[in-house]
Amino acid sequence: MPARRILSVWFPRLGADRLLRRLGDLHGAPFAVVQDTGQMQVISSLCPLATAAGLRVGQPARDAHAMCAGLITRVQNPHAEAAFLNALTRWAGRYSPWVAAQSPDALMLDVTGCTHLFGGEAALIDTVTQEAGDLGVAADCGLADTPGAAWALARYAGRGVVHDRSGDAIDQEARATRSRAAKRRHWERGGAAPATSAQGAAPRIAAPGHTRQALAALPVNALRLDGDTAAALARLGLRRIGDLTGQPRGPLARRFGKGLLMRMDQALGAVPEPVSPHAAPPRFATRLSLPEPIGLREDVEAALARLIPRLCEMLRAKGQGARALRLEAYRSDGTAGWVQIGLARPADQPERITPLLAMKLDELDAGYGIDILRLEATQTEPVYTTRPAGHLDAGRIARERAGSDARERAGRDTAMEDLIGRIGARVGLDAITRRHPASSHIPEKCATVQPATWSEAAPAGTWPRPPGARPLLLWRPELVSAPETPRPPTTFRWRGQDHTLADAQGPERIAPEWWLDDPEWRSGVRDYWHVVTAGGARLWLFYAHGAALSPGWFCQGQFA
Repeated sequence: MPARRILSVWFPRLGADRLLRRLGDLHGAPFAVVQDTGQMQVISSLCPLATAAGLRVGQPARDAHAMCAGLITRVQNPHAEAAFLNALTRWAGRYSPWVAAQSPDALMLDVTGCTHLFGGEAALIDTVTQEAGDLGVAADCGLADTPGAAWALARYAGRGVVHDRSGDAIDQEARATRSRAAKRRHWERGGAAPATSAQGAAPRIAAPGHTRQALAALPVNALRLDGDTAAALARLGLRRIGDLTGQPRGPLARRFGKGLLMRMDQALGAVPEPVSPHAAPPRFATRLSLPEPIGLREDVEAALARLIPRLCEMLRAKGQGARALRLEAYRSDGTAGWVQIGLARPADQPERITPLLAMKLDELDAGYGIDILRLEATQTEPVYTTRPAGHLDAGRIARERAGSDARERAGRDTAMEDLIGRIGARVGLDAITRRHPASSHIPEKCATVQPATWSEAAPAGTWPRPPGARPLLLWRPELVSAPETPRPPTTFRWRGQDHTLADAQGPERIAPEWWLDDPEWRSGVRDYWHVVTAGGARLWLFYAHGAALSPGWFCQGQFA
């Protein structure tokens, strides 16, 4: 059986290459894609000219413009980049039937038994790189026995080891460490990287069975470690993968955790790491290309009147309902905007989706005009319009309909779900909850709070009837200044005010759950009273008889 061979294809400038394919020639001007982080814009992708100008990914856009006055920027569209990566996944199917996308900018191919069709492994890499370049996309490839090793070779082979610790980082350490660092200038003991480190750079192809030798010269970042772990290893002088493979595993695991060893074992093949291409899920999306740019709300609503019924027909054909939808608007200047809505229940009726989208149209910026509108159901769930009859119903139907196997239609009133969806469009679906009965006699535990969009309403008759009336507002017990007697006090002080008793009903005795040690109920058995004050306040007071805590009067709620 041939050895498993994995090809990693990395697109280091995916965002910039995607836009440059559309913009065409920029007459030698540097180009960058910026990402809006909320506080500022940072660079997410660069063209080769911008990289040569000294710009880097992650740099604030204002600093980049200060360094390069002629820089041209465009705002990142993550949805379009994901769609472009999916298109490249389909393109890579010509090299192997086993292709997996690695978001946000890479592909992983299992090319076992496929390389001879292209003249060998080196010829395959040259073909992939050349054909990707013909598409206007830069690609770096790495080929090895494991996905981790191929990932490392694609990104770090040929680059050498670059030490990123500056003098400022050393200066911020403790005085004793700083004094030792001043004496350690050798590469293996914390000094600067030698200028000849790139001469022994690893090739981009690791021969079968030689993964360890191919990765030895690569930096530890090639193991897909987080920045803190890589920096901690560098401070110890462990900067190459070869430095790690010769270290005892026990101390490494105790100091850096099992994640470091897992990544190293995955790269070396000791831990399996499958390449799992997922079958393309069914997509429910429709688009409308407009002959002229639009910007009025009425025009967008007219376009939605054509998009929504078309999308609902696609959903009904597959027995699905939309739980979340995204409306994307592509503007004439190449930018895009989008709004999203969520539904409390899956829906495939236009009359349930249209009002929710209409509430979000004010958030959609038309800019210089909208050329294309695209509506996609980003989250769907099955919709069952019928349900099988149970044993008793089946017998009744058989008697009434003489051998027919008809199913009972599940007529459902969606008014409550539509109301939840409309409110959720304004405040968010996570902010809407509903109460369900719980198995407890404790007042504050007799119900649970569940998300309204992911729970059904409690059936009628499932709420237990309490022995006495319960207040509309319930809070944690608050101390009441009153004599420590079981009878309701004629006068008491609560929340800084004096109250006079007008009427009292009770008591209702509630004992704590003896099988639980609830800190709120360490005051023992409680006698609850419905108290009406002379000022009209209707309070829910209780007298705690005392157990682990002292007895006394408390207020826990207020009636309407």
